[in-house]
Amino acid sequence: LRVSATAEYSKYSIEPASPINFGAMIKGTKKTRTLVLKNKGMLNFKFHIHQAPELASASESKSSKQEESAPSATKHSTGRKLSSLTQSHLNLGMFTVSPCSGSIGPWGQQLITVECLAGQEGTCEEQLYIDITGR
Repeated sequence: LRVSATAEYSKYSIEPASPINFGAMIKGTKKTRTLVLKNKGMLNFKFHIHQAPELASASESKSSKQEESAPSATKHSTGRKLSSLTQSHLNLGMFTVSPCSGSIGPWGQQLITVECLAGQEGTCEEQLYIDITGR
């Protein structure tokens, strides 16, 4: 009896690399940018896009004592991640991202659209996480 297995992590690429800059826009206009999430491995994987937790970015710049509060940021992140699982798009300020979750087969790819609707004057910046299972 011959038995064999291959163990590996999910392999992926995201193009173009961060950041995505929409540049200057006239109030009330729309621009769209597209990301490509590619599966470069032999395993299916699921992805979920969610907003970066506010507490995580604040704790990164604090002292080590305050970084001990990171588990609460993780819990906060999980709550946001679960809410994005039930949506086909994610709205963050002037930005809309779709799809915000899905599954990609081996050597497949998913186009992810980021749309910006210039609302109020000023700069708008958001941080997003793309969570890939088995990475």
